Amino acid sequence: MRPRRSMLFAPASDLRKAEKAMSLEADGVILDLEDAVAVSEKVRARSLALDMLGRAGGKAVYVRVNSVTSPFVVGDLLAVMGGRPSGIMLPKAESAEEVQRVDWLMSQLEKEYALPPGKVELIPLIETARGVINAYEIACACARVKCLAFGAIDYTLDIGTSLSAEGNEIFYARAHLVVASRAAGCEPPIDTVFPDLKNFEGFARECRFARGMGYQGKLVIHPSQIGPANEIFSPTQKEIEYARKVVEAFEKAESEGVAAVQLEGKFIDYPVAAWARRVLEVASRLGCKN
Repeated sequence: MRPRRSMLFAPASDLRKAEKAMSLEADGVILDLEDAVAVSEKVRARSLALDMLGRAGGKAVYVRVNSVTSPFVVGDLLAVMGGRPSGIMLPKAESAEEVQRVDWLMSQLEKEYALPPGKVELIPLIETARGVINAYEIACACARVKCLAFGAIDYTLDIGTSLSAEGNEIFYARAHLVVASRAAGCEPPIDTVFPDLKNFEGFARECRFARGMGYQGKLVIHPSQIGPANEIFSPTQKEIEYARKVVEAFEKAESEGVAAVQLEGKFIDYPVAAWARRVLEVASRLGCKN
């Protein structure tokens, strides 16, 4: 399971920005062939994306192709799959059938380029009401889908409203993606971008809220957002220390034939112990001190 605390978009048509993104501490870089690229630049952007994939140097690099309903998606996949991206992000995913069509083409291209079958991930980006309703089926569509991502700006446009600072209009969609992901056996989803680049406090608050809902990370659009996202979506030292105490106390109690125990005035049982083990596993994977 790759860390996905911060997934940084970079327009594939802008070589300077793409090179800069590759040098930063984001858990993943998403080279964008869709919304960040003008129609007149889409073909040229493919070759630039392929060049950047060749210089990934172990960095997790994804490519956001154009949507299944666009005239560009087949050309996008033909152009970039040979570059061995970590994954493909599919925007405006609305059904399992769409995901399966892209999965089929990716499989053919893996054969063409002698890539390990199923190695390249597929991240459906849920950005419409239909996509939200079908999130469970989309998450179950194929083995390549490790997690979903949420795109709130297009989603609010689709439902006839606009994105507010409070986010009340996207609460249902956010919650639904968490539940659908869990029911499908996927990793937790990745939360939407935060477009107000100078509102650092608001960004941090939204990261904490998304983590509390069950998201594993954030789509980011500026280098200044990487550090806060990485920090907030990582277990804190206090959480790690408490989780270790929980595991130790519960294992001791269990060895004595007891399935519940109190720790620092709190009730500890199997679900709490499972939470603690998950915290320690995530901390270990992220290299947090514990």
